[in-house]
Amino acid sequence: MKITDFDFSLPESLISKRPLKDRANSRLLVLHRDGTVDHKRFSDLPSYLDNGDMLLLNNTKVFPARIIGFKQNGGKLEMLLVRRIDNTAWEVLTKGNFTGMLSISSELQAELVSGNTAKFIYSGDFRDIIWKYGDMPLPPYIKRLPDESDKETYQTVFAKEEGSIAAPTAGLHFTGALLKEITTKGIMLRELTLHVGVGTFRPIRAEQVEEHPMDNEYFEIDKKLISEIRETRASGKRVISVGTTTTRAIEGFSSGRCNVTAQNGRLKGTTDIFIYPGYGFKVIDSLVTNFHLPRSTPLMLASALCGFNNLMKAYKEAIAREYRFLSYGDAMLIV
Repeated sequence: MKITDFDFSLPESLISKRPLKDRANSRLLVLHRDGTVDHKRFSDLPSYLDNGDMLLLNNTKVFPARIIGFKQNGGKLEMLLVRRIDNTAWEVLTKGNFTGMLSISSELQAELVSGNTAKFIYSGDFRDIIWKYGDMPLPPYIKRLPDESDKETYQTVFAKEEGSIAAPTAGLHFTGALLKEITTKGIMLRELTLHVGVGTFRPIRAEQVEEHPMDNEYFEIDKKLISEIRETRASGKRVISVGTTTTRAIEGFSSGRCNVTAQNGRLKGTTDIFIYPGYGFKVIDSLVTNFHLPRSTPLMLASALCGFNNLMKAYKEAIAREYRFLSYGDAMLIV
């Protein structure tokens, strides 16, 4: 498959820059496998779920990984914390290959090497300092600077395990009240963790989809969840994944596309699974997801589940009806 096959025209005006105040009031496009479409609100999601189904969530928590530092000559430099190397050093993303000292605050300095490694100098708790001086790493397509409100809105209500540099955005539509309604209906809520890294959003440079390498991302899954999933599917009920990151974690493990160890009842490891049309899903029956960028890996994952033609037809209708796209946008349910 060619990457150009996954192209479409996305009007800039449909890229949502801020979330709705009422998360569950987002629009919900329901795409059935036969290609038919329903237009609902996210608060209608429970009506598409049945007693005994399992709704699978990614409980990762985004941390303020966007850091602004100043060079000795006064020049400003922005870096994104990507991966912790040890207690003081991080792999980072910056523009250019600067080497030298950066002043971030009176409590935090960094020695940057070749624009890709930062050794931090600080006193106190590093996590507290980062939350004080860092900004949420909003995707570049939002085209505005993050503010303090994003530390709450760019976070799911079930976020627990800190470690992501991007939100599992399908989960942003849930509220505590909606989750309670779902459980009251007899639907199981279960969680796993996948810390979203740059790989989920890295542009595809290859001409052929199959040649694109995915970066490894860290996940944790409770061993009991694997048994519960088997029991759910054996009983004829569905596993509904909330988001492409949740899907990559459970499918990466279930397909063996991972490096994993078992520790204290938990499966911990990394996966570089790349899901695109032709993939045979091992676990996931349905998917809650947002509307994605053209030529993106999340778009390809969604099309693998419902069929490329069905997805592109639904996207065309969503654009015509002015659905809000991307991280802070509206949602889709594939059933």
